[in-house]
Amino acid sequence: MTGMSESRSSRDATGLDCIRIGNAPCSWGTLEFGSLSGERQTFADMLDQLAAADYTGSELGDWGFMPTDPVELADNFTCRNLELTGAYVGTSLEQPAQWDANLEVNLCTARLLAETAARIGQELAPHLVLAADNGTDPVRVQNAGRITPDMELDAAGWRQLALACNEIAHAVREETGLPVAFHHHAAGFVETPAEVARVMEMTSELVGLVFDTGHYALGAGRADTVLEAMNAFADRISYVHFKDWSASAAQTVQAADLNYFEAVREGIFCELGQGEVDFPAVRDWLVTHGYAGYLTVEQDIIPGLGSPFESAQRSRSYLRAIGFH
Repeated sequence: MTGMSESRSSRDATGLDCIRIGNAPCSWGTLEFGSLSGERQTFADMLDQLAAADYTGSELGDWGFMPTDPVELADNFTCRNLELTGAYVGTSLEQPAQWDANLEVNLCTARLLAETAARIGQELAPHLVLAADNGTDPVRVQNAGRITPDMELDAAGWRQLALACNEIAHAVREETGLPVAFHHHAAGFVETPAEVARVMEMTSELVGLVFDTGHYALGAGRADTVLEAMNAFADRISYVHFKDWSASAAQTVQAADLNYFEAVREGIFCELGQGEVDFPAVRDWLVTHGYAGYLTVEQDIIPGLGSPFESAQRSRSYLRAIGFH
């Protein structure tokens, strides 16, 4: 894609100046999967609030939430001085019978990202974010944050998931040039530290890693493993989600045996700086490792819960307080 570069590409700025701060529709209650019900905001209101809260980019959200015509989508981003940072695409990667459909939905999304970004004229290429079909398997939904080895994919499932990731990444690169990265995620088949490590071991370098601080903490059951994981996956991390995780909410979830969607409602993902993730330490890691690209702030909430605009403002203020411009 002419004129655009990936997150790790060289830029004139250095250190924290290389890092741009985005947000995503899920912070406004528009989750990319699941059965959470409620009236959600329009994409236009969401983008207005995102820009007003001093974020400079947004992910696409679930297909159809924003316009799927690249001209209209680019116009909506350009008029707000926003960039398109990526799109999360959850599919049944472990199911051979779903291969054709999985490939087509990922390619379709990648085409929209590529053409929209080109029309915007943005420097950084948006990421096609690969994900499992999170939130659909009842065992994984019920036990999110408490996954045991017997709940994992079998060998055939792992092989298919890795094969799908590799082939989708290759196809997206060949057709659009976009970077592709896998998103580990609670309530799906790649949640725990061992599962994240396994998918990275089984996929090629064309498949980067979307490192999500909150989901990693939830999958590990603790937040003090985040930096260790970032060190382990340093060569594969191409995109970062900033999400906080509340240990007190996690204790409530475990004591009441709540499922993933109930955990979200309980506030397991809190505003930045209100939970246990050590964001100043993650900031230092990003600078040391020369990360250059977008951080996407996410605070998953259910539609109608809380005050998304004010929460987004507070999270942005927190990031400024710890040195992010």
